[in-house]
Amino acid sequence: MNFKVKLDFDDLINHSTIIYGETNTYKTHQTAEFVKFLLESKNIAPKDISILDFAPSLITIKNLKVGGKIQDFYKQSDTCNNIIFKGEIIPPRLKSSNKKELFGFAQENFKKTSEILKIFDENPTKILIINDISIYLHIGGMKLLLNAINKSKTFFGNAYFGSSIKRGYATLFSLQERRKVKSLVKKVEQSYFTG
Repeated sequence: MNFKVKLDFDDLINHSTIIYGETNTYKTHQTAEFVKFLLESKNIAPKDISILDFAPSLITIKNLKVGGKIQDFYKQSDTCNNIIFKGEIIPPRLKSSNKKELFGFAQENFKKTSEILKIFDENPTKILIINDISIYLHIGGMKLLLNAINKSKTFFGNAYFGSSIKRGYATLFSLQERRKVKSLVKKVEQSYFTG
């Protein structure tokens, strides 16, 4: 699947923007390209760009690529203000075998992602980049996330919004994720569906 929208990165500066869609629609790749544009074309100081990477490590399951960090697509992003947590993000639907494990993994991910959102909130930068916002939204509410977005002058993030990652016991979990992503889309200035 290909990203169907040609983004004009100049139009994203000083706005809040989210791209959302299925797996393999180049959401993280586009996010990394925006970071590259900021550093190399706009000569933004790396310390003015905060990156919160909520994505699990890149894995392939049944020929489906899932996850992936911004650094996987643009190594120079490590010069930015990367706010990191200890440990790894666990993709809840892919790694769980029942509802209890699903919510246990989602809770662990929430602790990690909310921790770094709070760190950003205490010391915001002009530009905020968040990869895989849906990981936070599995358990997290809008208030902390929107507070961080509103503290930046330029926000660019991406979120999963699809049906390729599913488990029977996770139907309600997935519906709630979709509802929260839809709500976030309404609260930012610009949004693009990737397919």
